[in-house]
Amino acid sequence: MGGDTATIGQRDIERARRAIDARCLVFVGMMGSGKSVIGRLTAEALSMPFVDCDSEIETVSQMSIDDLFKTYGEAEFRALEARVMNRLLQSGAKVISTGGGAFVQPRTRAAIKARGLSVWLKADLEVLWERVQKRNTRPLLKTANPKDTLKALLEARAPAYAMADITVQSRNVAKQTVVAQVIAAIANTYRKDSLS
Repeated sequence: MGGDTATIGQRDIERARRAIDARCLVFVGMMGSGKSVIGRLTAEALSMPFVDCDSEIETVSQMSIDDLFKTYGEAEFRALEARVMNRLLQSGAKVISTGGGAFVQPRTRAAIKARGLSVWLKADLEVLWERVQKRNTRPLLKTANPKDTLKALLEARAPAYAMADITVQSRNVAKQTVVAQVIAAIANTYRKDSLS
């Protein structure tokens, strides 16, 4: 997993698929870390189905995430998110991108740990800020100082994200570079498991 190479070796793909096996590969991390984009591209590389949990929640509720927060509040949203995540985890192997707060919730995190392999896309504050300020659809950032709010969220959530099985740095490089690093990290997990 060296440098910024975007080459994904067939051997890494095969080992990554063996490491995932019948589980779900679940991307976790902050808003703006690239979970949906990297998740979708990783799913394509591994020939696995991809599901965005937030999109699934919007389909089930027939409401946007923003409207769900406004209408029902965060606690009700998290309960719905947990139900949707449980269903996704139990319906066969796939790649799932989660909302930023999903893995922070103990019940959802336990479900992911039980049935999935989790990847934290870890991004620095400046990278996250540069990405999230392009869209105003983030309900938790509708505050007087959204960058300070983002910083506080990152600091509060980092210990939970650090419990993920794998951590890969999300930064401003070619998307395929991050995908290659995700797949190599999963393949390395398989190597370690097979040696023990």
